[in-house]
Amino acid sequence: MGKNVTLQHKDLASGRWQEMRFVEQMANIASEVERSLKWKEKNNAPYSEKALERALELLDMTLEDPKNKSRLREIARVRETLSDYFYGNNQYASTPASWRSYFSVFTFAARKTC
Repeated sequence: MGKNVTLQHKDLASGRWQEMRFVEQMANIASEVERSLKWKEKNNAPYSEKALERALELLDMTLEDPKNKSRLREIARVRETLSDYFYGNNQYASTPASWRSYFSVFTFAARKTC
């Protein structure tokens, strides 16, 4: 994502994102990652890329959220490996199953505590 990219989540970027708990933020990211994976599996690169852009935007907002300061390393690594999986050489050997497994914990926790 470059600096000239239009925000997809303007409402969330205006402050609502920071009101969410970390698990809720990650569960929202999980939804976009799941969309991206599904479109990739259907060989629809444009839709997959749009969903990934939204996921990366949400990860960036999560990185910027002051309450997540102690989690910066994990969030940054997720962003790095996700970008590598979709755009790079997949040097971390990620799979759709590994992404689903990682994010399922957050989705479950967000549902359980709501």
